[in-house]
Amino acid sequence: MAVIAGKGEQGFAARYAAALYALASERGVLDQTITEVAGLGVLLQQNEALARLLNNHFIATDKLAPALDAVLKAEDVSELVRHFVGVVAVNRRLRELPKIIDGFARHTAAQRGEVVAEVVSAAPLTDLQRQALFARLTESGYGNAKLQEKVDPSLLGGLVLKIGPKLYDTSLKSRLNRLNYSLKGVV
Repeated sequence: MAVIAGKGEQGFAARYAAALYALASERGVLDQTITEVAGLGVLLQQNEALARLLNNHFIATDKLAPALDAVLKAEDVSELVRHFVGVVAVNRRLRELPKIIDGFARHTAAQRGEVVAEVVSAAPLTDLQRQALFARLTESGYGNAKLQEKVDPSLLGGLVLKIGPKLYDTSLKSRLNRLNYSLKGVV
């Protein structure tokens, strides 16, 4: 059994992830939980109002938790995941929910012997781009990679790919920064 351990901010996410994984496995709803947690991650990424609500430090957690539970119930999320989010809220970690969701994806991948490839792009990947990326990953020996996609418009173009300790940055933002740095040395 693989264990994801970390320090500080990543450590708490790994602990929450391992607890949810174990509970879902014990109850026989692991696949459903994995799908729902991934869907929750997408919901938090795509719904700016919800993301702002989670990051609003002026709203008390006891007011925020029931509102989030109502949203999850409307999205037909299982009671297990809703209660898990409730525990996260009670422990005052609701603002860290995206990190916990990422930790759950990493923990799930580790348990299944998969490699997580974190992909950050300026715009959502198309199916064709995703297929091309999978082909490149397979060529590089990462045929069992699981993509974890994020969007960061500040990259301007290209993408940033992280597989374990390796980082491949082909973003336009990074290229412009390198050009700017090299020009400063010339002038």
